[in-house]
Amino acid sequence: MAPSGDADREQLLEWVERVATFCNEAWGLAPITGRILGWLLICTPSEQSAGDIADAIGASRASLTSNMRLLTSIGLVRRHTRAGERTAYYRIEDDAFEKVVRRRLAAFAAFGAIAEEGLKLGVADEARTRRIRSAQQSIALLTEPGRAH
Repeated sequence: MAPSGDADREQLLEWVERVATFCNEAWGLAPITGRILGWLLICTPSEQSAGDIADAIGASRASLTSNMRLLTSIGLVRRHTRAGERTAYYRIEDDAFEKVVRRRLAAFAAFGAIAEEGLKLGVADEARTRRIRSAQQSIALLTEPGRAH
């Protein structure tokens, strides 16, 4: 029988794999991107070097590079260095998901305004107008208070 520490680690890695599967199926992200995200959500300490992450999820450091860039560019992961060290550390801020969701909602609202302009073009073709209206109404469900029922 495995020591409880190994069992705990196995459970953690199974959960990380569930995150990876979700990210792949729901968001179209590479499984390694989901594994990085999952690991950073549960790791101790909360700040990890690329080497720490690679060791934890069983990936090569080279395979982490572009995925870490993606996660930092969308704002889910923050990269920083410590004074006097060359190693970069990564972490997920407590409000990272809230910030990402707020930015996505703002982007949807901006596209909703463009769709609204499209409805004012006076297009006679009802099929095109219907597609624009559908986009605008769907976005309104996400962005307008009281519409998400």
